[in-house]
Amino acid sequence: AIFNFQSLLTVILLLICTCAYIRSLAPSLLDKNKTGLLGIFWKCARIGERKSPYVAVCCVVMAFSILFVQ
Repeated sequence: AIFNFQSLLTVILLLICTCAYIRSLAPSLLDKNKTGLLGIFWKCARIGERKSPYVAVCCVVMAFSILFVQ
């Protein structure tokens, strides 16, 4: 996934969606790690929450690209 740009974007998008979903189920799990290496997951959850319409559009575009273009 590192050497293919589309795969890298897919992994990042899935990480954002997964972190936002986990934070909606158990907020204390991600809120206690706001700094450091595990802070990346908290930041991804914040991006997923605040930019949710844009993330949703990116998910639809990526799904269309994976299903019909490749």
